[in-house]
Amino acid sequence: MRGNADGGETLPNRSKGAGGRVPGAGSWTANDNDSSRESSPGTRYSNIELMICIVARLMENGKMAFIGTGIPMLAAALAKKLHAPQMEAVFEFGGTDPVLDRLPLNVGAQQTFHRAVSAISLADVMEAAQKGFLDLGFVGAAQIDPFGNINTTVIGDHSRPKVRLPGSGGGCDIGALCWRTVAILAEHDLKRFVGKVDFITTPGFLDGPGARERAGLPGGTGPYRVVTPLAVMDFDETSRRMRLLSLNPGVTMEDVRKNTGFELVIPKDIGRNPPPAPKELQILRKEVDPHRLYI
Repeated sequence: MRGNADGGETLPNRSKGAGGRVPGAGSWTANDNDSSRESSPGTRYSNIELMICIVARLMENGKMAFIGTGIPMLAAALAKKLHAPQMEAVFEFGGTDPVLDRLPLNVGAQQTFHRAVSAISLADVMEAAQKGFLDLGFVGAAQIDPFGNINTTVIGDHSRPKVRLPGSGGGCDIGALCWRTVAILAEHDLKRFVGKVDFITTPGFLDGPGARERAGLPGGTGPYRVVTPLAVMDFDETSRRMRLLSLNPGVTMEDVRKNTGFELVIPKDIGRNPPPAPKELQILRKEVDPHRLYI
């Protein structure tokens, strides 16, 4: 096979209150104070824990994943302890498959090199992606459109933006070069799921079938999944538009529709993402992030 930087997602804003919704805003957030759901009697979990488990289930044994801090990092650590011990996690600054005894707070922290298989450079990591060694890459998004194009650069006109965002980091490289790109959005609302992004920072399927190849991007690459507090989306093989794949526990199709600023492809059969299993929660809380740096 061919082989975010920052993992892309923003940690939950603790000021938003419990319950998973931003009060009065009609959006859904991965707020870690949401303790209203149960995976089994007496076992409560937050939306961010649910999203970590969903992302971990996407990771496969023997593959290489380009991760950052936050949800992708915790998901990788969880996956390696459960079902993918031979998966290699690669950090942007060059730490390859470190032992995460202590969680780093950024992609260049010393913990990302702790007992790593190798310590290479940022340029080496991007070269590895270009050569086709990185199977899975993770990015975040301020905006995402029906074709999986992502904006993390500006809101509004580029020359006179309303908001200037952090920019690409490694996001453009990840979306352009990794075999499969997973977008993780900590909130699902009309501000983020838009008909057209204000700026394409990370390329998705651009304007439809064949557009990536016409732009010179490697064939067979592109958006794979979109993970939010509401659902998991993939992309229709023919139209390359975003498709509803599965709903999170307690979420209805109408919840997704009214918080998405474009029409999703709706298949005949829509799956349901299982809640975190007690074993997943135990490992996540006691072994992966016992000090609650992220959860």
